[in-house]
Amino acid sequence: MSTTRLRELPKRTPSQDTARLPLARALIEYGLVTPWQLFFALRCQSSWNATLTEILAAQGWVTESDLNTFKAHSNDLRQVDLARTPPSKDTAALLTPEFCLKHCVLPWAKLGTTVIFVTGRADHLDDLRAAMPNNLKDALFALADERQLQDHITLHHRRFLTNAAETSVADKDSCRGFTKGAALQKCLLVSLAILLLFTVSPIPNLGLHLLTWWTVVTLIAATSLRIAALFIHLWPTSRAPPVPPLRWSPAAPFTLPAHLTRNGRRARLPRISMMVPLFHETEIASVLIRRLTRLSYPRALLDVVLVLEEKDQLTRATIARTRLPRWMRVVEVPAGSGLTTKPRALNYALPFCRGEIIGIWDAEDAPAPDQLEHVAYHFAHAAPDVACLQGVLDYYNPYTNWLSRCFAIEYAAWFRLVLPTLTRLGFPVPLGGTTLFLRRDVIEEVGGWDSHNVTEDADLGMRLARRGYRTELINTITQEEANCRPIAWVRQRSRWLKGYMATYLVHMRSPRKLLHELGPRQFLGFQMLFLCTISQFLLAPFLWLLWGAAFGLPHPMINILGPNAMLVLATTLLLSGTTNGALWIAAAHISNRPRLYPWVLSMWLYFPLATLAAYKGVVEMLVAPFYWDKTSHGKTVEAIDHDLSAPSKPKQADS
Repeated sequence: MSTTRLRELPKRTPSQDTARLPLARALIEYGLVTPWQLFFALRCQSSWNATLTEILAAQGWVTESDLNTFKAHSNDLRQVDLARTPPSKDTAALLTPEFCLKHCVLPWAKLGTTVIFVTGRADHLDDLRAAMPNNLKDALFALADERQLQDHITLHHRRFLTNAAETSVADKDSCRGFTKGAALQKCLLVSLAILLLFTVSPIPNLGLHLLTWWTVVTLIAATSLRIAALFIHLWPTSRAPPVPPLRWSPAAPFTLPAHLTRNGRRARLPRISMMVPLFHETEIASVLIRRLTRLSYPRALLDVVLVLEEKDQLTRATIARTRLPRWMRVVEVPAGSGLTTKPRALNYALPFCRGEIIGIWDAEDAPAPDQLEHVAYHFAHAAPDVACLQGVLDYYNPYTNWLSRCFAIEYAAWFRLVLPTLTRLGFPVPLGGTTLFLRRDVIEEVGGWDSHNVTEDADLGMRLARRGYRTELINTITQEEANCRPIAWVRQRSRWLKGYMATYLVHMRSPRKLLHELGPRQFLGFQMLFLCTISQFLLAPFLWLLWGAAFGLPHPMINILGPNAMLVLATTLLLSGTTNGALWIAAAHISNRPRLYPWVLSMWLYFPLATLAAYKGVVEMLVAPFYWDKTSHGKTVEAIDHDLSAPSKPKQADS
C-alpha cells in the first residue's frame, strides 16, 4: 500500500490494545506508515542515535501533528497547548532554564504535592525521568509542542539566558575585564616604565639593541616552524589510514563500521548540531540554505541551527521569506548589555542544540556534501582526549583579484601545512572560526566561548589544551569567500590580531600556571604561535629596515653591531625569505592551484597590509577591546554562482 494511499485513509483513534502494542507494530496498526518504511527505519535505528519516530519524521513519512497524537496515545500522555494553558508561575523555579532546554521539559502545573511537567520529546521519556532531580522522579508528564516549549523558555527566562551567554567563561579565563579605561591605564604604566628603564640604563642604545635582537629571535622562531612544515610535508613519517566511502543512500544507509565500539557496544552514528551565526547576511543567507541542502548526512541526525540576532531585522526578514527544511531551524539571540559578538551568539544557541557533536559554519561557507560523515567517522576512531576536529578551509574565489590570490595562498599554507605541523609537534592548535566540530560534553565543561574575545576560536583552542584535550585535523574541505577588498581585508585582519593579543594576555596572566597546565612543549608552542605572530607583524617596519641594511642601505645598527653580526643578520633574513617562498609554492601545489605559482612573488607586498591591520588592532585593543569589526559576505560573483557540487577534494588541478 503506498504512502499516498495511507494518508488518504481516515485517521482513527487507537484503541487501548493498540496503544499497548510494541512501537513498530502500533505504527502499522495506527495506519501511519507502510511496512517497507518501517523496515527501513528499524534498520537505521539499529546503528543511528535516533528514535524510530524521529527517523520516520525526518524522511517525511509522518506529519508532526499525527506523530504527536500517536505519541500521546502510545505513552498515555495528555496533549497540552501552551498557548491556551501556559505553565503555572508556582512551578517555574523547579528546574533551571538550561536543564529545560537540554531535556526539552518544562514545569507546567502542580496538583497538591504532585508536579506535572510537559515535554516535547516523548520518545526520550525514560532518559528524561533518569535525568530529573531525585525529588521529582515521581512527577507526571504531558506532551506539548517542542517549539512552543522553547518559545516559552526564551520569553520568560530571557535575562538569565543572555547573562549566561555573556558570562559562561570564568572571569580568570575571560578578557571581559579588558575595559577601555583599564587598558589605557596599563598601557601608560608599561610605557612609562620602559621609558624610565631606557633613560637610566648605563648601556648605550639599549632600546635599539633589544628591539633588533627581539625581532631576530621571533623571526628565527617563525622560520623554524615553517621549515618544520616543509620537512613534514616533503618527508612525512606516516600515512593516515584511508577513509572508506562515506556516502549513503536509502538502499544502503550510512553506518559506522561494525568493529567500532563504545563501552562494549557498537558505536552509533551521532546526532550533529551545526550552528550557523548570521548577522547582516541578506546577500548570502538564501545561498547558504541552498548549499546546506547538499549535505548527505542522514536528516534524522542532522540539526542545523541558524543563529540570528534579535535586532537584525534584515536577516530575519530574509530567512522568513525562505522555506526551511524540517532539520533546519532558527534561534534568535536577544539583545543584552549591548555586546554583539559571534561567541555570545554561540553561547546562547548552544543549549538549544540537540546533537552530541557541535559544529560551526560561517554564513559564506560551502561545506563538502560528505563532510559530516567524515566527522562522525573520525570521532568514532579518535582517542577519548580528542575533543575537537578542525577541517580545512579554502576559497572558491581565489582568482577574483590580486588580494584573493594572495589570501588563497596564505590560507593553503596555514591549513594544509602549518596546522598539521602543529599537531605533529604536539603544540596547541588555534582553531579556525568555522568547520570545527566539538564534543558537546567538553564544550559545556570548559564553559563555551569567551563572549568578549573577538577571536573566540583561538582562545577556545588554548583552553581545551589547558584542560588536557587535543584537536585533530580532518581531510575535508569547506570553501568560503575570500575577502578581496583592501579596506574590508584590513578590518577583518585587525580583528583577528586584536583577538590574538587579547588571548595572549588572558592566558599569560599566570605564566607559571600556564606552564604547569600545558607542559614545556605546549607552552613553547603557545609562545611561538601568539607572541611571535604579534611581534612579527608589529615589528615588521623595523624588519624592513634590517632588510635594507643587509643589502647595503644605511642603518644605525650597522655601526653598532659590526660586520660579523650584520652577516648573521643578513643570513637569517635570506633564510627566512627563502623559506617563506618555498612554503607558499608548496601550499599552491598541495591545493592543486598551479595558476597561483607566479603570485608567490607578490606575497611580500601582501603582508604589509597585515602590519597596518596589527596597528589598527592595537589601537582598538586600547579604546574598543570588544568591538566586533563585521566582515560582509556575498560581495563577489563567485559567492552566488559557486559550484555547489564541489567534492571533498579537488579532483584535478586548475587549468
